[in-house]
Amino acid sequence: MTAARAPVFDLLQRATWVATLMGIVGDVFRFAERSIGPLIDLLIRLWLAQLFLVSGILKVSNWETALYLSRYEYPVSWLEPVTAAYLGAAIELICPLFFALGLATRLAAIPMFILALVIHFNYVALDAQLFWAALFGWYIVRGAGALSLDRAFGRGLVDTALPLTAGAVRTAQWVSVFLAPIFQLGLRVWVALALVGSAGIFGWAATVPGGDLGALARVLPIDSAVLFPAFTALVCAALLSVGLCTRLAALGGVALALAARMTDPAGPQLYWLALFGLFVLYGPGKLSFDALVDRKLRRLFPQLDGKPAFSLAGLPRVVIVGAGFGGVTCAAALRRSKVDVTLIDRHNYHLFQPLLYQVATAGLTPSDIATPIRGLFREYFNVRVLMGAVTGVDTKRQAVQLGQNAVPYDYLVLASGARHSYFGRDEWEPFAPGLKRIEDATEVRGRMLLAFERAEQTEDAEARAGLLTFLIVGGGPTGVELAGAIVELARFGMEKEFRHFDPASARVILVQAGDRILPSFPEQLSRRAQASLERLGVKVMTNSRVEHIDAEGVLVSGARIEARTVLWAAGVVASSAAKWIGAESDRAGRIKVEPDLSVPGLPNIFAIGDTAWVEAWKGQPVPGLAPAAKQGGNYVAKVIQARVNGRKPPGPFRYRHLGSLATIGRKSAVVDFGWVRLSGVPAWWLWGIVHVGFLVGLRNRISVMFDWFWSYLTYRSGSRLITGNGERAPHSATKN
Repeated sequence: MTAARAPVFDLLQRATWVATLMGIVGDVFRFAERSIGPLIDLLIRLWLAQLFLVSGILKVSNWETALYLSRYEYPVSWLEPVTAAYLGAAIELICPLFFALGLATRLAAIPMFILALVIHFNYVALDAQLFWAALFGWYIVRGAGALSLDRAFGRGLVDTALPLTAGAVRTAQWVSVFLAPIFQLGLRVWVALALVGSAGIFGWAATVPGGDLGALARVLPIDSAVLFPAFTALVCAALLSVGLCTRLAALGGVALALAARMTDPAGPQLYWLALFGLFVLYGPGKLSFDALVDRKLRRLFPQLDGKPAFSLAGLPRVVIVGAGFGGVTCAAALRRSKVDVTLIDRHNYHLFQPLLYQVATAGLTPSDIATPIRGLFREYFNVRVLMGAVTGVDTKRQAVQLGQNAVPYDYLVLASGARHSYFGRDEWEPFAPGLKRIEDATEVRGRMLLAFERAEQTEDAEARAGLLTFLIVGGGPTGVELAGAIVELARFGMEKEFRHFDPASARVILVQAGDRILPSFPEQLSRRAQASLERLGVKVMTNSRVEHIDAEGVLVSGARIEARTVLWAAGVVASSAAKWIGAESDRAGRIKVEPDLSVPGLPNIFAIGDTAWVEAWKGQPVPGLAPAAKQGGNYVAKVIQARVNGRKPPGPFRYRHLGSLATIGRKSAVVDFGWVRLSGVPAWWLWGIVHVGFLVGLRNRISVMFDWFWSYLTYRSGSRLITGNGERAPHSATKN
């Protein structure tokens, strides 16, 4: 590159970085709009609706007083008093209900918008009424948010046979396109003027005589506590009026309103918060400098609009096998890099395995913990998703075999996970299913629930006892959580549902080969976890080895236990990735990788998560946990980016342990963060927060929180379904 072209190149590179940064900021605000926006929108609707509804109820309950006020105190010159009273009461009783539900929101907002202005100009002029009009005007031109019946029915109403509805929907769309920008421009200017004119709200008038700027010179020196909010209010007003950095200016307004709220709780700060919040979430509209700059940037940098910013032809091809935590994290980290990414998985969804046991015990549905992969990457043009089972890798031709097709790669990331291991006794698998897939969870759920159904049918006490005995092999987190969940379901979720037996009489046995459960936790927490399980009624058998499993039960350390339902949580083995590439592996099938997670002798192939074995945790092997897989995915993405861009690669991979968690029943858990160790109720709350936070997608988080809250208060599980033909091998026939 010549010296003359270097400055131009640097300028373009800096512009690209600025555009990328703006894209990230835009992504944050778009995420807030999609996630928080509908909730804020609903709260504002409910708040405004209750203000008018309460007024209407008071009028109806004191009708004579309402008529008197309409006739003598607050007459409307162009309406007969009785008519005005009836019309006002009808608006305040009917429109708020539709407005709160988000049903015909625009039509419901119009009468309340007019009523707010009538009250202001014909009754008593108050600032609150102007705020009402501003907020109702917002809903007239923009409609309700996602949490509304209008949005739920909108697509169907366009093609409905109901009269006038299709025309009404198209009219609403026209209003949103053409009138909303004009209204938002006027609203921004009005808010800016009101912000300057109402400076006392933000702390000026409290310390400046007369509350005017001219008095500042007479009270110098001015305290910073006075000058700062005044200056901030002026800057926010100026930016809002022209629609420049609108969302950031509105955030400043939110901060001012919150500060003023603490000093004057009776003021109109809630209305300011509502208006500023709408601008933060939804922006200034098309008639603004922000929109002009945004359109210009999107033409210059198409990646801001989710469009190809560059041609993928000739770019390095990165193939990622497995859409677990590691694979998804790696693909997401490469979404802005100049590489062509292909993500392959045998399923079309990303599964949150730590909560799979809750699907198995009827606490959650599969859709609560699974997210379609394509939906995660729909906005990233350089990420392609393929569904299929990888059967091999040709390292010489650098191609991944996907059925009859070959997917070429320049860099290959193996994140294919693990499956349950029976330590060479694979003949036990039909009798003791593991828990790694959704299909495993629904199979376990079916076997468990069917055991209760068969126990209701049989008259043989011995057969019923075997059916109501649930044995779990393995005392790690999965086994402990399964045991606690089964006991909770039997004890609290099925009472009064069976006539021949009490579900609470079911026995749950946890078998652990070692001398304590949760061996990866500190010994003190292991003892507390065992004590919690035993208080629930779980029989914990340590130093006990499973010697045989069949359809009737289990042989444990020479003793026969009749148990028709056996669940396997004792160990895992990596996928066949090591065999695909002929790499050295440990006993669990994990590929032994270099410190940079590349495969020895194959520097362009990486292994992460459960597929890799590396001593990167203070000299110890990295555990098979979700945080470890995510950290590995991020690290490999950085290595690939460095190689593609000709930069120095990062240092060796170092795993940062974020902690270990396990829950026991409905109000107990154990947590080990190293620097802090918790058990009992506090640990249970922390476990729930962490697991909800790790879920992918807002819908999944809300759904899981609602299901947990509902089942916690009602002791009811919402997904106790036995799917399929109602038969689950390998149960033998019960005696009648």
